[in-house]
Amino acid sequence: ATHRTHLDRRTTQQLRALGHARQSTLFMALAAALGVLLSRYAGQDDVCIGTPIANRTRAEVEGLIGFFVNTLVLRTRVPAQATFEELLAQVRANTLGAYAHQDLPFEQLVEALRPQRTASHAPLFQVMLVLQNAPLEALELPGLKLQVLDGASVTAKFDLTLNVVEQRDGLALGFEYATDLFDAATIERMARHFTRLLEGIVQAPAAPVRALALLDAQESQQILHAWNATRQDYPRDASIHTLFEAQARRTPHATALQCEGEQLTYAQLDARANQLARYLNTQGAGPERLVGVCMERGLRMVVGLLGILKAGAAYLPLDPAEPRERLAAMLDDARPVLVLTQRRLLPLLPDAAAKGVPAFCMDSQWHALDAQPATPPGAAAWPGQLAYVTYTSGSTGRPKGVAIPHRGVLRLVLDGSYAPLGPADCVAHCANPAFDASTWEIWGALLNGARLLVVPPPVVLDAPALCRELLAGGVTAMWLTVGLFNEHADALAPAFARLRHLLIGGEAVDPAKAARVLHGGQAPRHLVNGYGPTEGTTFTTTFAIRALSGCEHAVPIGRPIANTQVYLLDDALEPVPIGVAGELYIGGDGLARGYLNRPGLTAEKFIPNPFGEAGTRLYKSGDLARWLADGSIDYLGRIDHQVKIRGFRIELGEIEAALMAQPGVRDALVLAREDTPGDKRLVAYVVGDCLDAPTLRAALLCSLPHYMVPAHYVPLQALPLNANGKVDRHALPGADASAASARAYEAPRTPTEEALAGIWAQVLGLDQVGVHDDFFALGGHSLLATQVVAKLRAAFQVELPLRAFFETPTIAAMAQAIDAEKQTFEEIDL
Repeated sequence: ATHRTHLDRRTTQQLRALGHARQSTLFMALAAALGVLLSRYAGQDDVCIGTPIANRTRAEVEGLIGFFVNTLVLRTRVPAQATFEELLAQVRANTLGAYAHQDLPFEQLVEALRPQRTASHAPLFQVMLVLQNAPLEALELPGLKLQVLDGASVTAKFDLTLNVVEQRDGLALGFEYATDLFDAATIERMARHFTRLLEGIVQAPAAPVRALALLDAQESQQILHAWNATRQDYPRDASIHTLFEAQARRTPHATALQCEGEQLTYAQLDARANQLARYLNTQGAGPERLVGVCMERGLRMVVGLLGILKAGAAYLPLDPAEPRERLAAMLDDARPVLVLTQRRLLPLLPDAAAKGVPAFCMDSQWHALDAQPATPPGAAAWPGQLAYVTYTSGSTGRPKGVAIPHRGVLRLVLDGSYAPLGPADCVAHCANPAFDASTWEIWGALLNGARLLVVPPPVVLDAPALCRELLAGGVTAMWLTVGLFNEHADALAPAFARLRHLLIGGEAVDPAKAARVLHGGQAPRHLVNGYGPTEGTTFTTTFAIRALSGCEHAVPIGRPIANTQVYLLDDALEPVPIGVAGELYIGGDGLARGYLNRPGLTAEKFIPNPFGEAGTRLYKSGDLARWLADGSIDYLGRIDHQVKIRGFRIELGEIEAALMAQPGVRDALVLAREDTPGDKRLVAYVVGDCLDAPTLRAALLCSLPHYMVPAHYVPLQALPLNANGKVDRHALPGADASAASARAYEAPRTPTEEALAGIWAQVLGLDQVGVHDDFFALGGHSLLATQVVAKLRAAFQVELPLRAFFETPTIAAMAQAIDAEKQTFEEIDL
């Protein structure tokens, strides 16, 4: 199809004059401007445009009949700070160089360069520019009046062709496009942006091309303001614990917490948290001070979080499943005044006592709180005061603590637009407190008068058990990572049917999986896709998944929630048009204060807001997204090398740093590969001597959480490099699971090994598994490991931690661990 528009006479004359003043033609000025447009649309600084040339350079051939036209390729580099005048000089030189070699047939150029060929697009360029400036002579025949008609083209010769015809009143612009790639609205916007760009060029040719506006006033108003008009009233000057206290006064006898047969009313939870808060105050807890929480999910853990806030302090969640080395690094960086824990978890915190950080056991010392008054300590709190610090993966190999204020949490859980909660609701608490989804679960329930059902960790990993727990507990709202949603959707369908709100997120949602739940007959009332980095306090945008038409590659992440702003910007911090990819920046009340003890990184990631009030900031997310025509946002992936695996945010640089610290490793690179659709996993490419996967995996487990330990290890002589000397990631081989285990098959030797082999084979979809085969080399990953854990619990009545898969990834080693665990239980029974 073709979209036609017009450039007015005045702008045309100014554009021609601009070219002539710099010894350039109108065509060169148009080619430079089109290069800028394509660069801005594609986010690339290297653009190739094709153009036809008559190839009749001699007067003797001008009148000959025949097709002499050749095709030239004009390559333009568009540096971020280049002015249009500088770019025009480059295009002039490139064009004159191409004209000097116009006799070389395009076919020979393709043959010489040998680009990767595909039937999906033309080689070397996909966009053509044609300027028709030769006057068309009048056609006269006796007795006939002739008029030129535009031919209706039904075939697009290239992805996009811009046909320009000089006319007395300006330029006629025709955008011919492939309808398989573009819709009419997109091309209409592109044409409008091109004319807007040309108007800006003639007004400010010395301005950097990245600063030239594409959007007109109406589109700017829509993108920057109308779609960010999210302000809603909420108690923005309150704090988490004061709002909880108000809720406890309203519904003192309502159940607040429930876990494995135990429960606390709002009044009981308030009183116990007050006693803890008073004790913590005696230990130095107060405003802007941190208290660590290294506990398994349960009633007392929630009491701990609330008590810390009531003391005026902020909590620091520490996952007991993390390696001791990583926990020690967090304690060393955060320097909490105290750590709340459980007696059996004290061995995980040996460095805490050495660093002068005392521990309080919420199980064995629980009754010591009885002596404390049950009245509120009355600790002052302000909206910007620190509420909690949670650590995320860091690109330098050092985890970074994200500092979240009270206001960020309140803006999240008091927004009634995307998943309103009330006293009739029961919210499932399935997320680890070190995972920011727990913020919505815990405080979303307790600040809205709902009941919080704490689901024990083993149950979350066992889909049938989780379904029974949700049904028995009367759960009406819950959050799941996309990985768990994909893995357990079928088994959880009966529980889904009882839900008012099911929120999913953590990575891109597969439309096919969402459609299966929506149309499976047991769908939740509201299925919501939530997006947001930790730095934006859990959720930044949400999308109510109802109809999935038009969502071919992924479900949109929706619009910003209340009191949140989202901007999609290019690398010059200019807003990108609808449909054009840009980096996602986040503003509003949900922003973190920054990174704990990392002022340099905070200044790099939290920048002044060029579109808001003075003093406000934007968070530079590193995520790539685009606006859809209805104002929803389409998530496209990461700009940097950060990835999400089964809901966990991972900086690949942290894994690479851990690998480089291992003896014998000279170089390392980690990728998240999806060689099998829907199955993304980490693959490590390692250069060094005497390297084997089990040794590396065991070493990484000492400093990295299990979800950051690569599933596959590929030894290389050297990392492949491209022509620019950078690692060529596309040239790296895939992880061949069939070749990953070099051992010959060895049959099970004991009943435990035989049962294990059968479970592994069933979960992994294999015919047989040898006793020395590696679980991860056979294609296993953490989600599949959770299935095995559940089956082992049923088969052997033992609770094997998920870390055991990484520590004992073979049948033989795991069988020994299970037999030892059974022996321990038998001795206890005796």
